[in-house]
Amino acid sequence: MLSAAQIAVTLTLVAWVITGFTPLPGRRLRWKMFCRATFTIISLTGTTKDGTEPVNVYDYLSPGSFILGPPQLQTTLDHLTGSGHYARIDGRGRVLSARGKQSVEVRRSRVVL
Repeated sequence: MLSAAQIAVTLTLVAWVITGFTPLPGRRLRWKMFCRATFTIISLTGTTKDGTEPVNVYDYLSPGSFILGPPQLQTTLDHLTGSGHYARIDGRGRVLSARGKQSVEVRRSRVVL
């Protein structure tokens, strides 16, 4: 038989898990694990001495990395231009976060929100 404290803790945990999937205004099923994550979806073009080519920043991240915010994107761009892979990188995309969707641009290898 469970004690009153164990029942209370169990019910509290069940309520906490259920409320993690309650809808926010204008949203369906949220999960608190992703509420603070920031995702960048962007299309980039790098300029080399031979012309231009598409750049996939995920090729330069550690395996399994998929959450890429603007600061991490800027660090990756700095590495790619600093190491001589590209003279400059440009592109457009969007940032998805708890604050919603926001446009992002990369101009002359600088992230601009």
